[in-house]
Amino acid sequence: MTAQEVRLCGLLLREHFGEVVAKVGTHLLRSGAQNLRTIIHETGISLDLVKKSLCVLVQHGTCVFSAGRKGPGSPTEYQTSCDRILRILRYPRYIYTAKTLYGDTGELIIEELLQRGHMTMSSTVKTVADRLTQNMEEGRSMDYSEVSSAFSKLVETHFLQRCPPQAGAGTKESSTPATPPTPESFPDCYKVPHMTLIGRGKRQLSSEDGEDQRNAKKAKLDLETHGDEGIYWQVNFERFHLHFRDQAIISAVANKLDQTSSEIVRTMLRMSEVTTSPTATCTKPLSANEIFRSLPSSYNIARPILDQYLTLLVDDPMEFVGKAGESGGGMYVVNLHRALANLARATLESVVQERFGSRSARIFRLLLRKRHLEQKQVEDFAMIPAKEAKDMLYTLLSQNLVQLQEVPKTPDFAPSRTFYLYTVNQLPTARMLLQNCYKTVANLIERRLFESRESKRLLEKSQRIEAILASLQASGAEPEQLTEVEEMITAPEKQQLESLRVHINKLDSAENQVDETIFLLESYVNSTATSTG
Repeated sequence: MTAQEVRLCGLLLREHFGEVVAKVGTHLLRSGAQNLRTIIHETGISLDLVKKSLCVLVQHGTCVFSAGRKGPGSPTEYQTSCDRILRILRYPRYIYTAKTLYGDTGELIIEELLQRGHMTMSSTVKTVADRLTQNMEEGRSMDYSEVSSAFSKLVETHFLQRCPPQAGAGTKESSTPATPPTPESFPDCYKVPHMTLIGRGKRQLSSEDGEDQRNAKKAKLDLETHGDEGIYWQVNFERFHLHFRDQAIISAVANKLDQTSSEIVRTMLRMSEVTTSPTATCTKPLSANEIFRSLPSSYNIARPILDQYLTLLVDDPMEFVGKAGESGGGMYVVNLHRALANLARATLESVVQERFGSRSARIFRLLLRKRHLEQKQVEDFAMIPAKEAKDMLYTLLSQNLVQLQEVPKTPDFAPSRTFYLYTVNQLPTARMLLQNCYKTVANLIERRLFESRESKRLLEKSQRIEAILASLQASGAEPEQLTEVEEMITAPEKQQLESLRVHINKLDSAENQVDETIFLLESYVNSTATSTG
């Protein structure tokens, strides 16, 4: 874990959970596993606040606790997970994916679970149904059964999973597992409980007088039982990551070849979704006959055309698809790890091109392809004048994008009898770029917070006026009254608010784009770790 990762984790925790939780979380990241007494002593935060902060971190899965390392009876120790905190950055993408696949209901289910860490199915269904009803026309409401159906679909496709049952803190095994539950370690991981929840979503009471009524109803609802008490659900991030990886591969094939090729790869990935393990280097072999039968009916592709497309995919230098045998009209696999390596490579080339120009990118690509070259060979192969090639190589070398390897002819390492070879080590370069991405996102978040802080007074005024307008509209006020309230914000203030909104939208968009690069590079680094491990 690097300083950039800790800084980004601190910013994410502060933005989502507040200053105190961020202080406790970053302290645990830097110090490793610690017991409650040590955390209080070293952070200088009160016992009550530390307990509440740890509860928040555990609730959201960013902290695990286990029996002390000094043996039975030693105090429970807490440890935060950097990877899990960094996933907060990807929350908008998880929610958007759920909306794309399962509509508004799926989007709100994922949003609620991400906001609250983990919830029971009945509690999630009620909350989501109420939120959907609130946005419907007067007289219409959302049935609980529709939300339950969407929830069950998310569980069937493994986007949601049960939280593993928790053992007591004093036992030897970890009370909250650091690794996500799998069907092998926890058989009921994707088993939906039978739930006795019948009814429809209810609208919130808008009047202040209804506060006591709401509290009374909430207390009454808390006492009701629906058959799923004690069974909590959480978002399965690994499943979302597999979906993102597959989408990246499909998108790359569409850009490199065409839409039909990408549809064939999509079909192959969909067919092997259940049979392929998350860390596998390639999918299980599929015959051309199986692929042909599973293609969407809208793609009216003849069998000979499919064979031609498969041959084209196998022969492509990107090697997204490989041939594994001849039976059943030919057996084909999607090379997952090779595809990730090629996508990471394309990202590195793109970064070099954007920062140092197309000629430097040409040298970089040449070194990736040829592995080791002397300076004279680089000049000749890249067809760049000696002086320019030398400058570019030294610039890339100073940025650690290119490495220099010495191969002596004699043991004395005399410069006149030594080969100086330039090379690119893709994995360390990807790791370095990943750290730069963490730094970039942290800078973007700090800039966004600064922009909001500078215009805090104006934002608060705007929110107050919007609240007044909403209450006036609800009570059926005259148009003149509404116009009078709207004019409380002057024209220059409106212009300033619009400018701020544009700036913050740009920063948000940049955060999401950098996160896409982070995801690709993380997937590549992790895939090399599993294939070599």
